[in-house]
This record gives sequence, C-alpha cells and structure tokens, in this order.
Amino acid sequence: MRLDGKSAIITGAASGFGKGIATEFAKQGANVLVADINGGAAEQHAKNINGIAQKVDVSQNESVLNMIDRALSEFGKIDILVNNAGITHLKAPLEEISEDEFDRVIAVNTKSVYLTAKHVVPLMKQAKKGSILNVASTAGISPRANLSWYNASKGWMITATKTMAVELAPFGVRTNAICPVAGETPLLKSFMGEDTPEIREKFLATIPIGRFSTPQDMANAALFLCSDEASMVTGVALEVDGGRCI
Repeated sequence: MRLDGKSAIITGAASGFGKGIATEFAKQGANVLVADINGGAAEQHAKNINGIAQKVDVSQNESVLNMIDRALSEFGKIDILVNNAGITHLKAPLEEISEDEFDRVIAVNTKSVYLTAKHVVPLMKQAKKGSILNVASTAGISPRANLSWYNASKGWMITATKTMAVELAPFGVRTNAICPVAGETPLLKSFMGEDTPEIREKFLATIPIGRFSTPQDMANAALFLCSDEASMVTGVALEVDGGRCI
C-alpha cells in the first residue's frame, strides 16, 4: 500500500497506459479519479477499481476546472496529478499535417499540462507537498520521422517537467516525467502507420529488449515516482523504453 491515504487524478485513465496507472495506484491504496474524454469508459474503469470518474477534455479550461473541483469535493485534497491524456497525428511528412491536426496535438499534449498546473499547483503549494507526473514519450528524446509535431509536443512536455521541477521544489512539490516507448495502446497503429506483422517486426527491431511496453510497465515506473520512496527525485524524464533511446 505504497500510496495509502493519497488522492490522485489521472487523465486519459480509461484506456492504455493511464488505465494501467489508475489500476496500480488504486491497488496501492490511493483514492483515484479516473478522468477521460470517454465518460462511459471512465465510469466503467472507476467501478472496477473502486474510484470515481469524471469526463474531461484536458484542452479546455472549464472542463479541467470541473475535474479538479470534483476531486476536491470527493477527496478533500489532491496529492498526485498524472498528466497522461495524449494524442498524435497520423504518420505523414511534417508539411502535410493539417493546421487542425497540429492545433489538436498541441492543445491535448501541451496546453493540458498548463491548465492542470494552473489549477493544481496552487493547492499543492498551499499543502507544501505534491507529486506531478507527465507522461511524455521517447519521441521527445529520439524522434521518429513523420511524427514531427507529436515528437515536438513530447519534447515540450519534457522541458516543461524540468522547469516545473526547478520552480516548485522549494514548495515541496516534485515534478517528473516518464518516457514510454510505443506499447499496446490505442495509439500504436497511429505510430506505426499501419499495423502489420512486417511493420511490427521492423518497429520492434529498434527496441533492444524486443517487446512493446505495457500499461503495467508504465504503472510500475509511475508508482515509484509518485510515491514517497522518490522523495529525492524531481525533474527526471525516466525512459521506460527497453533501451530504445540508447
């Protein structure tokens, strides 16, 4: 029960990595708010882990504020914030990505971090404690071609994590990131372009450990970084990637 008594908001928690993180945090004793743009899926997973659900569009200020208000009304505090919600554009040359696609990637992957920080950081400063975890990507460290603006958004997230860590450390608030390699999530097909055995084999050849990441891999890393065991760890962008970025 490494998170016993703590309260956590996890965005994008109805599927993929976020679902794995939410499941593990609940197992470890945390009160979990499962936040997702898919409200029905959020409700279902919240029931599975004895948490609460909130439909949220992380790119919209009012929606984010409603999510935070819900957590406060149910839990009375927010100890952990996991910014996991994210999207990508389909693989294509950078000049062919539409402005609408670009705007959506930036809104969901970067503006969301700003919006959640705007409303959660003052609470954590007042409490003089808290842990923020941003789910970035190996794409922000070692970009793949034809995922240009997704790569850039995750690079932004890594830099945001480090600057937040420096600024918030005097207030007892830690900020870290994890950088997954692609895994069995709804975004996998978008990363690969198409999902065929040949393309999977080619993709896996770039990962020394030889497999895709799993939600449990991310949950284990997130658990450590958000727990008191990592009280001396802030500003890291932990590669959970089977060696891809070496």
